[in-house]
Parts: sequence; structure tokens; C-alpha cells
Amino acid sequence: MNNTFQEKYREHDIMNASPIHLVVMVYDVAITAAEEKDLTRTTRAVNVLRDALNFDYPEAAGLFRLYQWAMECMRDGDYDNALSVLRELRDSWAAVESRLSGAIPASDVDQAQEETGKEAQIPAAEVVNS
Repeated sequence: MNNTFQEKYREHDIMNASPIHLVVMVYDVAITAAEEKDLTRTTRAVNVLRDALNFDYPEAAGLFRLYQWAMECMRDGDYDNALSVLRELRDSWAAVESRLSGAIPASDVDQAQEETGKEAQIPAAEVVNS
């Protein structure tokens, strides 16, 4: 019964999430699966990210190559490098989400990205097919 409640909660969370938050959630699944060295689950999550790319934007090709490289690393058992890329991309999307939601001033996001060297490549609305 507890499992059913959790499933309904998760379904509600997904159905009410913004497109950007859905991207962040998929990254969370990919990262957790990679940490557990679960290649099947990680592959499914990265495939969702890859399949959501909108190739009308040139940045999508770079993300596609990063996803492919991460998958190759994991198939070779190099989860550390794959996790590094997935975490960096996830953090970039989370920063974009915070910026667009107005949760933190854009200047704070820009400063954090300058300090960490991380930046979101494109807004999620341009990457995620609606």
C-alpha cells in the first residue's frame, strides 16, 4: 500500500512539473542509477534526455555527443567520468530552472556559473520537445 502512495505521489509530481524540472528529474534518475552502477536504468534515463533534444538548435548536437560519450564511459565501466558530466549538466539545468522561476536573481546565477565554470547552454524550452 505504501508503494502505491509513493507511485501516486511521484505521478502527481511529474504531471505538475515544468518542462525544465522534468529535465532535472531525469538527470536525477540518471545520476542515481549511475551511482548504483545500474547500466540499464542509466541508459533508459540518458535515452530520455537524448530523445528530447530539439535539433533545430545547434547546441543540441553538443548535448547529444555528451550523452553518447557518457553512455560509452558507463559501458566501459567508467562511471566516475560519466557521473561528472551528468552532474555538471544537471547543475546547469537546475541553475536555469532557478533563474527562470525567479527563485534567485539572475546575477547570482551568473556569478555562481562564473565561479564554477558551469553554464547552461540553452533554455530547456528549446531542448525539450513539448
